[in-house]
Amino acid sequence: GCPRLRLSAQRLESPAAGILPSLEDLLFYTIAEGQEKIPAHKFTTALKSTGLRTGDPRLKECMEMLKVTLKTTSDGALDRHLFKKCVQSNIVLLTQAFRKKFVVPDFQSFSTHINDIYDNGKKLSGGQVADYIPQLARFSPDLWGVALCTVDGQRHTVGDTKVPFCLQSCVKPLKYAIAVHDHGTEYVHRFIGKEPSGLRFNKLFLNEDDKPHNPMVNAGAIVCTSLIKVMNFMNKLAGNEYVGFSNATFQSERESGDRNFAIGYYLKEKKVRLTVVLLQVGLPAKSGVAGGILLVVPNVMGIMCWSPPLDKLGNSVRGIQFCTVKSVINLLFAAYTGDVSALRRFALSSMDMEQRDYDSRTALHVAAAEGHAEVVRFLLEACKVNPVPKDRWGNTPMDEAVHFGHHDVVTILRDYHTQYSPQDAAATAAICFEGSSLFFLQNFIEMFLHLNVALSQKTLSSKLDLNFLVPSFLYKDPLFMFISSS
Repeated sequence: GCPRLRLSAQRLESPAAGILPSLEDLLFYTIAEGQEKIPAHKFTTALKSTGLRTGDPRLKECMEMLKVTLKTTSDGALDRHLFKKCVQSNIVLLTQAFRKKFVVPDFQSFSTHINDIYDNGKKLSGGQVADYIPQLARFSPDLWGVALCTVDGQRHTVGDTKVPFCLQSCVKPLKYAIAVHDHGTEYVHRFIGKEPSGLRFNKLFLNEDDKPHNPMVNAGAIVCTSLIKVMNFMNKLAGNEYVGFSNATFQSERESGDRNFAIGYYLKEKKVRLTVVLLQVGLPAKSGVAGGILLVVPNVMGIMCWSPPLDKLGNSVRGIQFCTVKSVINLLFAAYTGDVSALRRFALSSMDMEQRDYDSRTALHVAAAEGHAEVVRFLLEACKVNPVPKDRWGNTPMDEAVHFGHHDVVTILRDYHTQYSPQDAAATAAICFEGSSLFFLQNFIEMFLHLNVALSQKTLSSKLDLNFLVPSFLYKDPLFMFISSS
């Protein structure tokens, strides 16, 4: 497992008597586990267990010094002084990592869950690879990969993540983000609206002001492209790792992209600003017909799923399955951290607040075990969840609260249990579900103006192809992330 930075009584002494050891020394003792030296591979393995990669740009100085230092050793190991020399330039970041102060503290367990979800998705069949763009039709339907990166730079990949694929409509939110970054929100919305169109993503139609309805439909994405330089910014977003351009896909798109050319000429006729050659490319934050789905968990991580077979709505079959299961992780993580705001967003987006993980543990189990009284009260009083669900060991939230000595939580659970009515809970859930749609529509315009909200929603339960802009208080729920493809 990942070593955790800690002090023991015998380690409080440093070479200079009476002086506490430095952070570098503490880190050395943590990884060395009583040995005089640390093999280089043991250090890098421990580093990866925290979620950090040796190629992380923030660790460049540390990794370069490690390479230089290893050339001076015969056994490929570092004593305390050599180790300190290697890590001192990045000691703050490394200390945070090994003290488990990142947004996902136990990254190894988290990665194991991700791999389990991935394996379940791999078993799925069905769907069809998009064939109206000839280049996309060449991809194998068996390809399936998932990659994620947290806000602290913890990364994990599984599956076919080394196979390049075209992002397609996943580009639209990032185009909007780049445009706002370069020019500001007010300037961008001189040319693009910020309302749902209620029409197909590629409809040849503008709003009453002769502007594209929003950046998520093809017309809006074309205008966004005219305002920005994509590749330079994309390289920065990717940490200067590989971001390519598929000329073969471009040529294939050009041969089959009559509608997009028509949209471009229509925009020109209406004197909507266009300054670049019409070119449909792809960036993350929504789904695309190549099989990609980018998920954003605000203030936590971004996840990219890719598998070419699509369902009837144009979304990756495996990607949808992965994202649906991921909602359980988001729910339990919010309960674990005591994030009532996130839980409120989940509830308003009609998420099932009684979802269970592999051990049949609910958010109420987790909140009770962690002693988050406010979360427990919210789940019971606002969400009307069952106060006595049992996990696979037969434990209830009350058992968890008693075991960990959270007496205030025990009191809340005991008081609520006497009032609980399954019928009332079902009625409350139905009211929340109906009310969330109106709440959503009333707030989306305001929230859309935030840079990290450039997402759209495809209504999964409808046969219509509707586009909505999703406010940040809803889009933690991956069910709101299945965006219309183009």
